[in-house]
Amino acid sequence: MTAKELVQKFYQSDAFIDQKLMESYLHPEILLDWNSSKGFIQMKSDDILSFTKELSAAYLDSNIKISHILEEGNLVSIRYSHFVKTIENPAEEMLLAHFIVIWEVKDNKLFRGYQMSQLS
Repeated sequence: MTAKELVQKFYQSDAFIDQKLMESYLHPEILLDWNSSKGFIQMKSDDILSFTKELSAAYLDSNIKISHILEEGNLVSIRYSHFVKTIENPAEEMLLAHFIVIWEVKDNKLFRGYQMSQLS
């Protein structure tokens, strides 16, 4: 599987609301630098898995709409919008935020990420 195929498969999966699935994509030494509209966060594997647990408690469904995905060697850039359905209102899909991420893939896992997001 190419780096691009791995990243695409990851974002098209339920990994954001399924801790076990999320864990299967993460390199043991993963590091994610996230610049959000709320500030800078650096996340390791345990942080990402905890965040996934929070998302699964708040959202019934998670849907990623990819607009761009580019690959150069083991680096993949992806631009997407993240939509969710809340437990309180499962009939309505709402836009959570817009993202752009550059992933370095190592050993067929997400290894190093640089992410920027903006709330909807």
